[in-house]
This record gives sequence, C-alpha cells and structure tokens, in this order.
Amino acid sequence: MAKFVLSPSAEADIEGILAWTHEHFGEAARLRYEELLAQAILDIAANPERPGCMSRPELSQVAHTYHLYFSRNNVSPAASHVKCPRHFLLFRMADKGTVEIGRVLRDSMDLVKHLPPEFD
Repeated sequence: MAKFVLSPSAEADIEGILAWTHEHFGEAARLRYEELLAQAILDIAANPERPGCMSRPELSQVAHTYHLYFSRNNVSPAASHVKCPRHFLLFRMADKGTVEIGRVLRDSMDLVKHLPPEFD
C-alpha cells in the first residue's frame, strides 16, 4: 500500500473544510466531501504521477498539486455527487516514496502565501 502523511496544517485545513461544508450544506454534503477528500489522498498516494497531478516549479522544486475533481470517478456513487469540488492537495514526495500532503487549499487561494516552509 502506498504511504502518505498529512502535515498538521493539512489536518487543520481538512477539519476547517469539513466544518464549513457541514455548516453551509449539511451532514450529507460533509460526508460526501469527506469521502472525496479521502479518495483523492489515496489516489495520489497510490500514484503521485497520475493524471491531474501537476508539478509546480514556480512554487518550489518539490511542490505538486492535485485537484479533488480528478478523483470524483473513484468514489462511491453517493459521493460522486460533489458537483464542483473546490479544493486541491498541495503535496511533495518525501523519503522512501511517501507522499507528504502539506496543505489542502481552496482553488482560488494564493499558493505562494500558503506554501509550507518545508516545501522551500
């Protein structure tokens, strides 16, 4: 099985995203988005070069992004009803093939401002 690790910032991002989703769209929407987030993480851990993964050399030599949209077809039919996922994973390859997810950001956010220091 592929390995991944979430940074404390990524964990906080996920908690905030799911709380906001629950507050604005309800429990069912939060559960769908939670499943989509989990699937996206598993997808890039299994293949960090999968379609949708983008190297981001303008940010850092190690930074990559992956939009949740690209995992919509890999979740259960109930979760696939996330019409317009708006987040992406900011990740890098760590030692021994482990995918390190540094942040989970809304696609309209300024990446440079939210780049984890360890990605420099």
